[in-house]
Amino acid sequence: MRPSIWLLGLLICACALSAQAAEVAIIIDDLGYEHLPSKRAVDLPGPVTLAFLPHTPYADVLAKRALREGKQIMLHLPMQSVAPHALGPGGLTLAMGRADFARTLRDDLASLPHVSGINNHMGSLLTQHPGDMDWLMKDIAGIGGLYFVDSRTTPNSVALDEARRMGVPATSRNIFLDAIPDDADFVRKQLRELIHIARRDGTAVAIGHPYPTTLDVLATAIPRLREEGIRLVPVSRIIAAQSRSPQWRAYSSPSPKAVKNSKPSP
Repeated sequence: MRPSIWLLGLLICACALSAQAAEVAIIIDDLGYEHLPSKRAVDLPGPVTLAFLPHTPYADVLAKRALREGKQIMLHLPMQSVAPHALGPGGLTLAMGRADFARTLRDDLASLPHVSGINNHMGSLLTQHPGDMDWLMKDIAGIGGLYFVDSRTTPNSVALDEARRMGVPATSRNIFLDAIPDDADFVRKQLRELIHIARRDGTAVAIGHPYPTTLDVLATAIPRLREEGIRLVPVSRIIAAQSRSPQWRAYSSPSPKAVKNSKPSP
Protein backbone atom coordinates (compact mmCIF):
# COMPACT_ATOMS: atom_id res chain seq x y z
CA MET A 1 0.00 0.00 0.00
CA ARG A 2 1.35 3.44 -0.91
CA PRO A 3 2.03 5.69 2.15
CA SER A 4 -0.44 8.34 1.02
CA ILE A 5 -3.26 5.79 0.82
CA TRP A 6 -2.27 4.34 4.22
CA LEU A 7 -2.40 7.81 5.78
CA LEU A 8 -5.74 8.47 4.14
CA GLY A 9 -7.06 5.26 5.68
CA LEU A 10 -5.88 6.35 9.12
CA LEU A 11 -7.59 9.70 8.71
CA ILE A 12 -10.84 8.04 7.69
CA CYS A 13 -10.70 5.75 10.76
CA ALA A 14 -9.92 8.70 13.04
CA CYS A 15 -12.84 10.69 11.64
CA ALA A 16 -15.16 7.73 12.15
CA LEU A 17 -14.06 7.35 15.76
CA SER A 18 -14.43 11.07 16.48
CA ALA A 19 -17.92 11.01 14.98
CA GLN A 20 -18.89 8.42 17.59
CA ALA A 21 -19.08 10.93 20.42
CA ALA A 22 -19.77 9.67 23.92
CA GLU A 23 -23.48 9.92 24.67
CA VAL A 24 -25.34 10.97 27.81
CA ALA A 25 -29.00 11.06 28.76
CA ILE A 26 -30.32 13.48 31.38
CA ILE A 27 -33.65 12.62 33.02
CA ILE A 28 -35.58 15.22 35.00
CA ASP A 29 -37.85 13.51 37.55
CA ASP A 30 -40.83 14.59 39.66
CA LEU A 31 -42.59 16.64 36.99
CA GLY A 32 -46.29 17.43 36.85
CA TYR A 33 -47.23 18.83 40.24
CA GLU A 34 -45.84 22.36 40.02
CA HIS A 35 -46.32 24.28 36.79
CA LEU A 36 -43.36 26.66 36.64
CA PRO A 37 -40.56 24.21 37.58
CA SER A 38 -42.04 21.57 35.27
CA LYS A 39 -42.33 24.07 32.42
CA ARG A 40 -38.72 25.16 32.95
CA ALA A 41 -37.65 21.52 32.65
CA VAL A 42 -39.63 21.15 29.42
CA ASP A 43 -37.93 24.27 28.06
CA LEU A 44 -34.38 23.06 28.72
CA PRO A 45 -32.30 22.97 25.54
CA GLY A 46 -31.76 19.68 23.75
CA PRO A 47 -33.34 16.23 24.04
CA VAL A 48 -33.62 16.04 27.82
CA THR A 49 -35.84 13.11 28.91
CA LEU A 50 -38.75 14.16 31.14
CA ALA A 51 -40.30 11.89 33.81
CA PHE A 52 -43.81 12.89 34.88
CA LEU A 53 -45.61 11.62 37.96
CA PRO A 54 -49.00 10.07 37.13
CA HIS A 55 -52.33 11.83 37.75
CA THR A 56 -50.70 15.20 38.36
CA PRO A 57 -52.33 18.50 37.34
CA TYR A 58 -49.83 19.68 34.72
CA ALA A 59 -48.50 16.40 33.34
CA ASP A 60 -50.79 16.06 30.31
CA VAL A 61 -50.40 19.56 28.89
CA LEU A 62 -46.67 19.80 29.55
CA ALA A 63 -45.93 16.32 28.22
CA LYS A 64 -47.64 17.29 24.96
CA ARG A 65 -45.58 20.47 24.83
CA ALA A 66 -42.41 18.50 25.52
CA LEU A 67 -43.16 16.12 22.68
CA ARG A 68 -43.51 19.07 20.28
CA GLU A 69 -40.07 20.22 21.41
CA GLY A 70 -38.54 16.84 20.61
CA LYS A 71 -38.24 15.49 24.13
CA GLN A 72 -38.97 11.96 25.31
CA ILE A 73 -41.64 11.34 27.96
CA MET A 74 -41.39 8.84 30.81
CA LEU A 75 -43.80 7.70 33.50
CA HIS A 76 -42.18 8.39 36.87
CA LEU A 77 -43.83 5.46 38.61
CA PRO A 78 -44.30 5.79 42.39
CA MET A 79 -43.14 2.74 44.32
CA GLN A 80 -43.09 2.00 48.03
CA SER A 81 -39.94 3.07 49.85
CA VAL A 82 -38.27 1.83 53.02
CA ALA A 83 -39.06 5.12 54.77
CA PRO A 84 -42.79 5.83 55.15
CA HIS A 85 -42.96 8.54 52.46
CA ALA A 86 -46.33 9.36 50.92
CA LEU A 87 -46.53 7.90 47.42
CA GLY A 88 -49.23 10.11 45.96
CA PRO A 89 -51.71 8.76 43.41
CA GLY A 90 -50.83 5.74 41.32
CA GLY A 91 -48.30 4.16 43.66
CA LEU A 92 -47.33 0.49 43.74
CA THR A 93 -46.95 -1.22 47.12
CA LEU A 94 -46.10 -4.63 48.54
CA ALA A 95 -49.66 -4.97 49.85
CA MET A 96 -51.15 -5.06 46.35
CA GLY A 97 -52.52 -8.19 44.76
CA ARG A 98 -51.71 -9.10 41.19
CA ALA A 99 -54.80 -7.61 39.53
CA ASP A 100 -54.58 -4.33 41.46
CA PHE A 101 -50.87 -4.05 40.65
CA ALA A 102 -51.46 -4.45 36.91
CA ARG A 103 -54.49 -2.14 36.88
CA THR A 104 -52.59 0.61 38.71
CA LEU A 105 -49.74 0.50 36.20
CA ARG A 106 -52.13 0.73 33.25
CA ASP A 107 -54.07 3.60 34.85
CA ASP A 108 -50.80 5.45 35.47
CA LEU A 109 -49.73 5.02 31.85
CA ALA A 110 -53.15 6.18 30.64
CA SER A 111 -52.79 9.41 32.64
CA LEU A 112 -49.89 10.53 30.41
CA PRO A 113 -49.60 10.98 26.64
CA HIS A 114 -46.78 9.62 24.49
CA VAL A 115 -44.98 7.58 27.17
CA SER A 116 -41.79 5.92 25.90
CA GLY A 117 -40.48 4.46 29.15
CA ILE A 118 -40.79 4.11 32.91
CA ASN A 119 -38.54 4.80 35.87
CA ASN A 120 -39.19 4.40 39.56
CA HIS A 121 -40.11 7.26 41.90
CA MET A 122 -38.72 6.28 45.31
CA GLY A 123 -39.08 2.47 45.41
CA SER A 124 -36.24 1.61 47.76
CA LEU A 125 -38.44 -1.12 49.26
CA LEU A 126 -40.39 -2.39 46.23
CA THR A 127 -37.42 -2.61 43.88
CA GLN A 128 -35.72 -5.02 46.30
CA HIS A 129 -38.50 -7.59 45.86
CA PRO A 130 -38.05 -9.96 42.91
CA GLY A 131 -41.70 -11.01 42.92
CA ASP A 132 -43.02 -7.48 42.49
CA MET A 133 -40.37 -6.62 39.92
CA ASP A 134 -41.29 -9.83 38.08
CA TRP A 135 -44.90 -8.61 37.96
CA LEU A 136 -43.85 -5.16 36.80
CA MET A 137 -41.58 -6.35 34.02
CA LYS A 138 -44.11 -8.91 32.81
CA ASP A 139 -46.68 -6.11 32.55
CA ILE A 140 -44.25 -3.80 30.76
CA ALA A 141 -43.30 -6.56 28.34
CA GLY A 142 -46.97 -7.35 27.75
CA ILE A 143 -47.83 -3.73 26.98
CA GLY A 144 -44.87 -3.50 24.59
CA GLY A 145 -42.91 -0.57 23.24
CA LEU A 146 -41.67 0.64 26.62
CA TYR A 147 -38.23 0.71 28.22
CA PHE A 148 -37.34 0.81 31.92
CA VAL A 149 -34.73 2.83 33.80
CA ASP A 150 -33.78 1.71 37.31
CA SER A 151 -33.32 4.92 39.31
CA ARG A 152 -31.30 2.85 41.80
CA THR A 153 -32.72 4.35 44.95
CA THR A 154 -31.23 1.35 46.76
CA PRO A 155 -28.08 -0.67 46.03
CA ASN A 156 -30.20 -3.78 46.63
CA SER A 157 -32.51 -3.16 43.67
CA VAL A 158 -33.28 -6.15 41.47
CA ALA A 159 -35.32 -4.12 38.98
CA LEU A 160 -32.70 -4.03 36.24
CA ASP A 161 -32.00 -7.76 36.51
CA GLU A 162 -35.71 -8.55 36.29
CA ALA A 163 -36.14 -6.25 33.30
CA ARG A 164 -33.36 -8.01 31.43
CA ARG A 165 -34.70 -11.42 32.40
CA MET A 166 -38.04 -10.49 30.84
CA GLY A 167 -36.46 -8.95 27.74
CA VAL A 168 -37.54 -5.39 28.60
CA PRO A 169 -35.11 -2.80 27.15
CA ALA A 170 -33.52 -1.30 30.26
CA THR A 171 -30.67 0.56 31.86
CA SER A 172 -29.91 2.25 35.18
CA ARG A 173 -28.81 5.70 36.21
CA ASN A 174 -25.14 6.42 36.82
CA ILE A 175 -25.38 9.78 38.55
CA PHE A 176 -27.82 11.77 40.66
CA LEU A 177 -27.11 15.39 39.71
CA ASP A 178 -28.64 17.02 42.76
CA ALA A 179 -28.52 14.66 45.72
CA ILE A 180 -27.57 17.86 47.54
CA PRO A 181 -30.41 20.19 46.46
CA ASP A 182 -29.77 23.78 45.43
CA ASP A 183 -25.97 23.44 45.44
CA ALA A 184 -24.74 24.63 42.04
CA ASP A 185 -21.17 23.52 42.66
CA PHE A 186 -22.34 20.00 43.48
CA VAL A 187 -24.46 19.82 40.31
CA ARG A 188 -21.47 20.96 38.23
CA LYS A 189 -19.25 18.36 39.92
CA GLN A 190 -21.79 15.65 39.13
CA LEU A 191 -21.97 16.77 35.50
CA ARG A 192 -18.19 16.45 35.27
CA GLU A 193 -18.47 12.92 36.68
CA LEU A 194 -21.19 12.15 34.13
CA ILE A 195 -18.90 13.27 31.32
CA HIS A 196 -16.04 11.19 32.75
CA ILE A 197 -18.21 8.05 32.84
CA ALA A 198 -19.47 8.66 29.29
CA ARG A 199 -15.94 9.09 27.95
CA ARG A 200 -14.86 5.91 29.72
CA ASP A 201 -17.86 3.72 28.89
CA GLY A 202 -19.34 5.41 25.83
CA THR A 203 -22.68 6.15 27.55
CA ALA A 204 -23.97 7.47 30.87
CA VAL A 205 -27.32 8.37 32.44
CA ALA A 206 -28.00 11.13 34.96
CA ILE A 207 -31.13 11.93 36.95
CA GLY A 208 -31.95 15.39 38.24
CA HIS A 209 -34.95 17.22 39.65
CA PRO A 210 -36.70 20.49 38.84
CA TYR A 211 -34.89 22.46 41.52
CA PRO A 212 -34.17 26.05 40.45
CA THR A 213 -30.41 25.60 40.84
CA THR A 214 -30.35 22.34 38.87
CA LEU A 215 -32.33 23.90 36.02
CA ASP A 216 -30.09 27.00 36.02
CA VAL A 217 -26.92 24.90 35.77
CA LEU A 218 -28.35 22.64 33.07
CA ALA A 219 -29.60 25.55 30.97
CA THR A 220 -26.01 26.79 30.77
CA ALA A 221 -24.20 23.43 30.66
CA ILE A 222 -26.24 21.52 28.07
CA PRO A 223 -25.30 23.76 25.10
CA ARG A 224 -21.61 23.27 26.00
CA LEU A 225 -21.68 19.45 26.04
CA ARG A 226 -20.82 19.21 22.35
CA GLU A 227 -17.65 21.23 23.01
CA GLU A 228 -16.69 18.46 25.46
CA GLY A 229 -17.20 15.82 22.76
CA ILE A 230 -20.45 14.69 24.40
CA ARG A 231 -23.79 14.15 22.67
CA LEU A 232 -27.02 14.57 24.66
CA VAL A 233 -29.56 11.95 23.56
CA PRO A 234 -32.88 10.47 24.74
CA VAL A 235 -32.70 7.52 27.12
CA SER A 236 -33.92 5.14 24.42
CA ARG A 237 -30.78 5.83 22.39
CA ILE A 238 -28.56 5.02 25.38
CA ILE A 239 -30.35 1.69 25.84
CA ALA A 240 -29.99 0.89 22.14
CA ALA A 241 -26.27 1.76 22.19
CA GLN A 242 -25.66 -0.34 25.30
CA SER A 243 -27.51 -3.30 23.79
CA ARG A 244 -25.04 -3.29 20.88
CA SER A 245 -22.02 -3.37 23.19
CA PRO A 246 -20.47 -6.87 23.55
CA GLN A 247 -19.56 -6.11 27.16
CA TRP A 248 -23.11 -4.98 27.94
CA ARG A 249 -24.65 -8.01 26.23
CA ALA A 250 -22.42 -10.33 28.23
CA TYR A 251 -23.27 -8.55 31.47
CA SER A 252 -26.99 -8.46 30.75
CA SER A 253 -27.39 -12.09 29.68
CA PRO A 254 -29.93 -13.65 32.02
CA SER A 255 -28.63 -16.28 34.37
CA PRO A 256 -30.01 -19.77 33.82
CA LYS A 257 -30.51 -19.97 37.57
CA ALA A 258 -34.16 -19.50 38.51
CA VAL A 259 -35.01 -16.29 40.31
CA LYS A 260 -36.56 -16.80 43.71
CA ASN A 261 -39.68 -14.63 43.88
CA SER A 262 -41.21 -13.21 47.01
CA LYS A 263 -44.63 -13.46 45.32
CA PRO A 264 -46.00 -16.17 43.07
CA SER A 265 -46.16 -15.32 39.40
CA PRO A 266 -49.50 -15.82 37.66
